[in-house]
Amino acid sequence: MKVLLANKFLFNNGGAEAVLLQERLFLMSSGTDVVDFAMQHDRNIESSYAAHFVSRQEYRNGGYLGKVKSALSLIHSREAVSKLASLIEETRPDLMHCHNIYHQLTPSIVGVAKSRGIPVVLTLHDSKPVCPVHTRMREDQLCSSCLAGDFHHVLMHRCADGSIAQSATLYMEAVIQRWFGSYEKVDRFLAPSQFMRESVLPRFAADRVQLLYNGVDVTSISASDRDKGYVLYCGRLAPGKGAETLLRAHEATGCRWPLVIAGSGPLTDGLKSQFTRNVRFAGQLSGETLKATIAEASVVVVPSEWCENCPMSVLEAMAYGKAVIASRVGGIPELVDDRVTGLLFEPGNTDELRNHLECLMNDAARRAGMGAAGRTRVETEFSLDKHNAELMAVYRSLVSERHASQ
Repeated sequence: MKVLLANKFLFNNGGAEAVLLQERLFLMSSGTDVVDFAMQHDRNIESSYAAHFVSRQEYRNGGYLGKVKSALSLIHSREAVSKLASLIEETRPDLMHCHNIYHQLTPSIVGVAKSRGIPVVLTLHDSKPVCPVHTRMREDQLCSSCLAGDFHHVLMHRCADGSIAQSATLYMEAVIQRWFGSYEKVDRFLAPSQFMRESVLPRFAADRVQLLYNGVDVTSISASDRDKGYVLYCGRLAPGKGAETLLRAHEATGCRWPLVIAGSGPLTDGLKSQFTRNVRFAGQLSGETLKATIAEASVVVVPSEWCENCPMSVLEAMAYGKAVIASRVGGIPELVDDRVTGLLFEPGNTDELRNHLECLMNDAARRAGMGAAGRTRVETEFSLDKHNAELMAVYRSLVSERHASQ
């Protein structure tokens, strides 16, 4: 089998790319031919197909005409269509699997593959096909207004940071993609959470949307019994991630335990100036340093306030045998078994989070038991081997259907 993988970045830039690169490595190691399609970037990993990648684009730069041109190109990229067509003619893949293709590659590439009889899979890393701003959030509340395909709400409520211009661009993008039928041409959507699957069912038939949780490689992560007495946050310091809620909850406990903040983002400087007592801002961690930091934590907190899908941070914490305190939002409750593998709290609820911190940080035996239960749950339900086996079953089914129809 030969599979074309399409994603705007070919380097680890976030959760979508982490999943993409995991799947890419599995496919290559199992003897599947992999064809890459992405945007040119100096951080990309090496690929034999880099000559076919689209030129690098930054949509926040340029004057008025540049912004207009960018707005049009994020809806339909002639360059992406042309280069993908050339790549398909050269490599003749059996299937195309799309991940994060919005804006730089655009959903217009789906039609290129379908016009050549190639089945298309799209992993739903966010709600973009049914929510123009992709978050399903409006004024810090879960929103369902656009799920069935009526996108005028994004204009009415100026959902893109309150900007009518940005909201109009995203509205136009959504309407034109619906007119093109780009998402309607996708053969199989892969939803990493039941929450995400239910989000898109108002628009797409149930038999086209398959639940496929992200997977964590439990063979390369050992459960850790090390516990150095600190609370850990791993993630972006950006709106919607809930880092400030955690810092306030930590402050409300009297800062009795060290809090390690591993991550960076636009809120870094403000949070560092505001919260200083018994907090260590460790910056962006990776490699062995990140592994050791998770392995030695007492608990891992995921305080998201927007609709997370299937966050790898939760799965990885459970793989290390750590109790997880997380917000009850999006797909997180599908991962964290409340009071068994961790504790859930309402998003933004500082008091509830404070209580959970005190509960677990005062009871080493309980957090160890939850961590062990989390490790077992990951091994049985969210292993990378299970994810990969189910992914290959989807591929084989679609390729078989293609051959049967020829």
